[in-house]
Amino acid sequence: MRPRPHRSLRILLSLATVVSLCTAGAAVAAAPAFADGPGSGSPWVVSVGDSYISGEAGRWAGNSNDGESLIDALGPTAYDDNPAGNAESISGCHRSKSAEIYLGGGVNGENLACSGAETSTYVDSGDFKPGLDFYSDSSGNQGQALMLQNFAATHNVKMVAVSIGGNNFNFASIVEDCVEDFLLSPSWWPDYCSDDSSVTKNFTTSNVNAQIAAIKTALLNVHQAMANDGYADSSYSIVVQNYPSPIPNGSGFRYSQSGYTRQDTGGCGFWNTDANWANGAALPTIDNAVFTAAAQTGLGNVHTMDISSAFNGRRLCENTVGLIEEEGLSSWRSTGAENVTEWVNQIRTVSTIGSDYYIQESLHPNYWGQLALRDCLRQAYNGGAVRSGACNIAGNGLDSQGEPLMTLH
Repeated sequence: MRPRPHRSLRILLSLATVVSLCTAGAAVAAAPAFADGPGSGSPWVVSVGDSYISGEAGRWAGNSNDGESLIDALGPTAYDDNPAGNAESISGCHRSKSAEIYLGGGVNGENLACSGAETSTYVDSGDFKPGLDFYSDSSGNQGQALMLQNFAATHNVKMVAVSIGGNNFNFASIVEDCVEDFLLSPSWWPDYCSDDSSVTKNFTTSNVNAQIAAIKTALLNVHQAMANDGYADSSYSIVVQNYPSPIPNGSGFRYSQSGYTRQDTGGCGFWNTDANWANGAALPTIDNAVFTAAAQTGLGNVHTMDISSAFNGRRLCENTVGLIEEEGLSSWRSTGAENVTEWVNQIRTVSTIGSDYYIQESLHPNYWGQLALRDCLRQAYNGGAVRSGACNIAGNGLDSQGEPLMTLH
């Protein structure tokens, strides 16, 4: 998600940077003629939004401090999504091959989401970050709503899965504040991020309402893109998902908050108080804003997938799981690894130097987390009879498709 650099450590902890926002109005085009499109041809599902649906961190299956090879599930081409499969279509979008949109079973998937995306398009130090709008420029850059419109014109899209809004609340910047406060203050006099003005300003009533309005507009842009191609609301569905809890409450960490082990070993540098606040206040506010915006669209073909508790029991530094080496496993391929290792990527800082890790992968669903969400999204798709539900772990083990056992209820 998008951070906001503002202190000396920011350059090390940044998960992504942002400079400015660019917005553009919806460009309404006449529905084109097509041989394969609405109601014709094999079904497609499309993802739009941010890093929590693009597949960020999907390369890594669990966490380890003993070497990348122990957890490298997808290899160096994990994010290469261009036609040749040797580079990214848009630098930094990190559309991984383990992303949840690839349901299989005769249903085709298209991933238009981009890590760092907000509701509106912006440029981040030269990197293009397409929002859920109809942005277009002379360089060929497009917003995700326009991308969707162009794609759906020639493909039979039956479901659009959406994850958006977290970056509007500066979630990554909040994480950075929390980790900095943990690293730069002693346990006998902790500095909590949950009372920092740079954090609390994101959760004022006025800002929450503003972001609900922005998310609503983004979702209506998705609807407009499909309508521009001649799709009736009854012919497809929009599934809006919220955000999962990535860390446990303070009592659920397996590392003490005294000393630096919680960050140095676990990659989860939060004070207990801040972890409790994140789960009890910050995330619920963001999640509620997303679903409130979905309801305010008034669209009859909008469904919701609640993933707020989807990783409970497999969260980063949770005392029910461990690093690969802590669990005595030889690698992510070891039998039962999905049951005892973490589904959320470590928060990384200088440890990325000289490695294949990206800082922006921090605190995102990893390979196991992505596949778990895919299992739930497939259940939401429901053979084309799309439904809402809450996604949770259903038990240990993998299903016939190699995905963690999940339930949508």
